[in-house]
Amino acid sequence: MFRSRRKSAPKAKERLKLVLIHDRAKLPPGVMADLKDELIEVISRHIEVNKDAVSIEIAQEGREQRLIADIPLQPPRHRRR
Repeated sequence: MFRSRRKSAPKAKERLKLVLIHDRAKLPPGVMADLKDELIEVISRHIEVNKDAVSIEIAQEGREQRLIADIPLQPPRHRRR
């Protein structure tokens, strides 16, 4: 029982931290999902991205907030000659 708490406690703490950051940023529900979709749409016009692996989050650093986007690119496709 204690082992599962050790594993889940850090995850729960991180989730709570993210909820607090989003609350402080005053973002209405769904804004992050909409932002993620729009970023994928715009970037995909120019570069092929791995849409399933995109991660968007807001991080708190002291009094500053940062929007962090991790957008993995698809490997280039080799053309047949």
